[in-house]
Amino acid sequence: MQSIAVSKLRANLMKILKQIEHGSSFDITSRGRVVAKLVPPDYTRKLARKKLIEIAKKAKVKDVLSPIDEKWEVHHS
Repeated sequence: MQSIAVSKLRANLMKILKQIEHGSSFDITSRGRVVAKLVPPDYTRKLARKKLIEIAKKAKVKDVLSPIDEKWEVHHS
């Protein structure tokens, strides 16, 4: 993902939107800090599919419907 300052985004909005239309993504920065992201409309779907493919490489599918006697630990990230 590329980064662009708010001031440069304002000056080049149409150019940046064309790049996003062709698949580019941008972090928008203000004073060196990321304040927003500009991504293509289908970006989240592609990202989710990529993550699922990564999980599928490591996951083992078993019976997930039958109850088990183990307690689950919940970890928040």
